[in-house]
Amino acid sequence: MNEKKMIDIAREVLNNAYAPYSKYRVGAVVETSSGNFYTGCNVENMSFGLTVCAERVAIFKAISNGEKSITRVVIISDDDSIPIPCGACLQVMSEFSDRDLEVIVSSRDGKLERFKLADLLPNPFKFNKEE
Repeated sequence: MNEKKMIDIAREVLNNAYAPYSKYRVGAVVETSSGNFYTGCNVENMSFGLTVCAERVAIFKAISNGEKSITRVVIISDDDSIPIPCGACLQVMSEFSDRDLEVIVSSRDGKLERFKLADLLPNPFKFNKEE
């Protein structure tokens, strides 16, 4: 699927966002290494710590469907700001991708930026377990 189509789908799914507190709606689409696509939107909660970001919803949907890795993420907001993923989302992305993961972000007015995961999260947490 081309980038424009992914952006269009992310824009559609942000309409499903549940954001009564922040009023900041976000939609996301992830592409997996098997070529499948999964969508997500942010879901807020009155207890703010229970809120889940759009990109994590999409990633969790992919993983719960048996996917093992993601290769591209598109994130779009419904305002004029560029929706840079939060630290929690970046850490989850690092769990299921490599440092070259393409992260494409876009605002409502069409501003678009591209990053590699390594640019946004240069030192992800890694659990080093002795065998």
